[in-house]
Amino acid sequence: MSRRSTLLAAVALLAAAIIAVALALSPRYALPQESSPEVRFVREMSQHHAQAVDMATRIRDRDSHDRTLRSVALDILLSQQEQIGQMRGWLTLWGLPWGGPGMTGEHARMMGMAAPAELHRLDTLPVGDAERLFLQLMIRHHQGAIAMVQPVLGPGIRPEVRTLARQIAATQSGEIRLMMQMLAARGAKPLPPPAAAQPAQPGMGHAEMDGMDMGGGGEHQH
Repeated sequence: MSRRSTLLAAVALLAAAIIAVALALSPRYALPQESSPEVRFVREMSQHHAQAVDMATRIRDRDSHDRTLRSVALDILLSQQEQIGQMRGWLTLWGLPWGGPGMTGEHARMMGMAAPAELHRLDTLPVGDAERLFLQLMIRHHQGAIAMVQPVLGPGIRPEVRTLARQIAATQSGEIRLMMQMLAARGAKPLPPPAAAQPAQPGMGHAEMDGMDMGGGGEHQH
């Protein structure tokens, strides 16, 4: 990563930290506890973002001549790294560890995360095929992230968390549209949306999803 990109990321982290401190000290909101929707969202989204950063880094390491794709990957890498830092800053301010319960492999797949074998193919396929796979995987990944923000968009959620959730939904919706166009230009189709982004099945409500086993460290699924 260039020195300029590193500096921009550091400035963004500093600005996010200042905002987070101001909001965390607001007397209107009690600090979130381990069982709160804010803490669950922050930990799971950090885990989800970490894989997006990994995928973006992998495709940028390939010898691609597609400047648009490389730009999209860099935007994802920098923005999601910054948001991971922001969310970890909140956990620190809330007196909670960065780690803790995270998504199981099954839950991660429901939220659009790639399997290890899919990530490996980004490194080993010919460049053109790897680029198509990257777009397919990242579209599905973004669709899962948009589903993940829904529980923290309503009332009663700390404003900084709700604001970030809205930002993620807006940014990643725009990136999905762009990547869909890039994929179509390559004559390829997107993967089926992840389970979390599909219409709910009869008898499978949100409460049932909330009861899923969330064991496993938040740092293990990359």
